[in-house]
Amino acid sequence: MRRDVAHLTAELIDDRQPFVVGTVVWRRGPSSGKLGAQIVVLPDGTVRGWLGGACAEPTVVREALAALEDGHPRLMLLGPADEIGGGHRNGVTLVPMACESEGAMEVYLEPMLPQPHVVVVGRSPAVDTLARLAEQLGWRATVVDDGGDPRDHPGVTSFVSSLDFSGLEIDGRSFIVVATQGHYDEASLKAALATDAAYVGLVASRKRASAVIEFLRTSGVGDEELTRVTAPAGLDLGSIEHDEMAVAILAELVAVKAQGGLMGGIKIQVPEVAVDPVCHMDVGIQDAKYISQFDDDTYYFCAAGCRKAFDADPHSFLSDAK
Repeated sequence: MRRDVAHLTAELIDDRQPFVVGTVVWRRGPSSGKLGAQIVVLPDGTVRGWLGGACAEPTVVREALAALEDGHPRLMLLGPADEIGGGHRNGVTLVPMACESEGAMEVYLEPMLPQPHVVVVGRSPAVDTLARLAEQLGWRATVVDDGGDPRDHPGVTSFVSSLDFSGLEIDGRSFIVVATQGHYDEASLKAALATDAAYVGLVASRKRASAVIEFLRTSGVGDEELTRVTAPAGLDLGSIEHDEMAVAILAELVAVKAQGGLMGGIKIQVPEVAVDPVCHMDVGIQDAKYISQFDDDTYYFCAAGCRKAFDADPHSFLSDAK
């Protein structure tokens, strides 16, 4: 990884910011993109680093944002249409390029998402075990014990002694598990539902869970919010020990993550693009340098050659577009 990109990605990871790294993994000259060239694409479409020419970048950004949205990496092949037309490979996104460049390149796009954050509320062996197990996966974990003492939670690295969740950076990549065992279930669950957490689970029997939810309903919490509650939390593993409950809960959280349940926390802003009427490549409107007006319409081009060809005979390209 290039040193400048490595520094930037390290900062973004520390700040828990989502991004995509694009890397040129194959090229055939003549191509401005060099093997190993990299960019970082942010959720608003901002590009840091350099990957290749102006024709390729808007399309790469579009695919990078799609990767960030679904969480799946992808491999792109950009090249002349006659070259890649018969070379389809499963799992490869083909992008025909009709620009002046005769080169081709493959770009690997890897979305980098913040690790999940597990907030466990309560004081019990299951609480501490769940927090430690989550950290073993590389996730963030915080134990919240209202009025408690960190000495009661050995091995826990992040501890909060109040139900004030405002400083915990809870968002759409957060899980909240209420395991207060009847001590302050209602207050904890109400506070959890006031956050943007992707998952809110209650460790309780079905009878106890129904009572807690009904109490919140009569206290003014809406049905739409209450449907967010998973109760009882965790997979049903039968009669298990208290520590083993943490394994059942963590398994459920892993399943939620695997099924894409954490993607809602990322806000994607796709830059406005136009299609070059000559080569049909995407052109970023905000940064477009080659623009023409024809019949009261505005057209955007990826390169000077495309604009020159259009200006010489606009009707031929507009007929093709239609």
